[in-house]
Amino acid sequence: MKKIAIITSLSILWISNNLNAQFTQVELFSGWDKTDFTLYSSYPINEKNTLSIATLAFFQKFNKEENKGFDEAGVQPTLFWNINKSVAVGPSIYYNSFAGYAERLSTRLILKKSRTLFVIIPTVAHSEQKKAGYAEVFAQFQFNSPINDKISLWLNGQFLTIWDKFKTHSRSFQQLRAGVSFNGHQLGIGVDFDQYGPDPIEKSSLGMYYRKTL
Repeated sequence: MKKIAIITSLSILWISNNLNAQFTQVELFSGWDKTDFTLYSSYPINEKNTLSIATLAFFQKFNKEENKGFDEAGVQPTLFWNINKSVAVGPSIYYNSFAGYAERLSTRLILKKSRTLFVIIPTVAHSEQKKAGYAEVFAQFQFNSPINDKISLWLNGQFLTIWDKFKTHSRSFQQLRAGVSFNGHQLGIGVDFDQYGPDPIEKSSLGMYYRKTL
């Protein structure tokens, strides 16, 4: 089944830190149905910090034999022009083990307060494999509540929808995470809901996640 690849939860979690700070973040999500590993890094490339390169790499593996067709791996470097702390725009090249190469142009919009974060990233792209354009919208919310100087509670949600030729559903997901952060180590429970194809095939997975910023 043809589908456009996943852009997973870590693709924008770094925004809750310093917008232009250099860092690397990893997340492992594992449950009865699937395992995800994601790495995200970002670093500025000029003195004014108006340009930055963000790189996403991920691997998704389903545990049941009948779901092996949904296994994916991908990598995506993006050059962002940070217009201000709330708006950025930039191109990227995306490669996915199933869907091949795609050229993308995204706009990133950020609303951030002391304990909450909301981000939306609309994207237009061209798939080399399908020789056609597609539209994508990614959104995230994040909330944290400190208990003391070392411990805080976290709630995260990530949402994606992709439409081939701007009219036919290709891929969507909803990812929810709830956990506790202790000395920079975040651990908790998560649930993923996945939809594939124009007449959506639905998958769900409940598991544990671990996240660390290096």
